[in-house]
Amino acid sequence: MGASVTIRLALRDWDYLTPLLLGEVRSERFDVQITRVGTLLPSVEGQHAFDGAELSFSGYVRRRARGNRGEYGVPYFLMRGFRHRCILVRQDATLGRIADLAGRRIGVTGWPDSGNSWTRALLRREGVDLEQVSWYAGRLTDAHPVVDRLSGFGRPGWLEAAPDERSLMSLLADGFLDAVFTPFLPAGFYDSGSAFRHLLPDYRTHELTYYREVGYVPGMHLLVLSPDIVSRHPDLPAELCCLLARAKALWLAKRFKYADTTPWVLDDFATIARNLRPEWDDGGVEINRTMIADFLAELHVQNILAEPMDVSDIFP
Repeated sequence: MGASVTIRLALRDWDYLTPLLLGEVRSERFDVQITRVGTLLPSVEGQHAFDGAELSFSGYVRRRARGNRGEYGVPYFLMRGFRHRCILVRQDATLGRIADLAGRRIGVTGWPDSGNSWTRALLRREGVDLEQVSWYAGRLTDAHPVVDRLSGFGRPGWLEAAPDERSLMSLLADGFLDAVFTPFLPAGFYDSGSAFRHLLPDYRTHELTYYREVGYVPGMHLLVLSPDIVSRHPDLPAELCCLLARAKALWLAKRFKYADTTPWVLDDFATIARNLRPEWDDGGVEINRTMIADFLAELHVQNILAEPMDVSDIFP
C-alpha cells in the first residue's frame, strides 16, 4: 500500500473528534490532521494551510449565491442544534413565550449567522413579524472582540450595531434589550444569582414539539473542502463523512459506558432514543433535503438571499 495522503482540516473543538485525534479511528487512504480552531475560517478558498474546514452553513450558501465555486460543500453537518434554548432574557422579565418577542428589542451576535437565522425562523413560526422587531448586532460579552456583525445587512431604525460597541449581555442587563439570541451561553449563565434565564425554561419540550413537526435538528456548520483536493481525490468527501460518523459513534459509545462523567447524561441518551430517529445526525443530501430546503427558504424570506435557491444549487 502506498503512502497515505495528508488531509489538513480546521475544525471546532468538538468532543466527538477525540477518537480521530487519538488515532482510534483512522483511514487507510488518508492521514487526516485536525487543527482545532476557536473561530471558524471565513472560507477555504485561498487557504493554503488547510484542505478543508468547518464553515458556517449560511456563509457557504451566500457565497454559492454570489457565484463562488472555490469551495466544495460536503453535506455533513458538524454542528446541529435546536435554537429554542438560544433566546436569553433577564430573570425578572415577564416574557415567557416566543410570541412575546413581537415588537421588542433583540440583540444578535451576527445577523446572517446560521444559528440566528434558524432562531428568527422560530419567531416567524409563532407569527412574529421580523420587520416589527428592533434588532441590534454586537458582541455577546465584553470578552468578545468588536467586529462587524451586520455583514452589510444593516438598516437604520431596524437593524443597527449595538450602541457604543457595548456587549449584548450588558445591554440586556441594563434593560435596553429585551432578549438576546446567542449560539453559546455566556460564562456564569447557570450560576446562583445569575441575572439571566432562558426565555423558555422548559425549552426541551418546545424543541421536541418542533422536531415532531419538522422532522430534523437544524444544521449550522458543515464540512467544506477545496475543490482542488476533491478533484485529485474524488472519494475524499465520502471517506471523511465515514470517518466523522465512526468517530462520533465511538465517542457516544464511550459516553454511554462512562456515564458518570456527568450526573444525568443517561437521561439525554434515553430522551434521544425515545424521540429522535436513529439517523437524525447522518450526513448526506437526501436524508437532510427537507432541512436544507427549509434553511434556503428562510434565508430568502429573511432577505439574506436575494433570490430563491434550490438544494441542487448548494450540493450539485
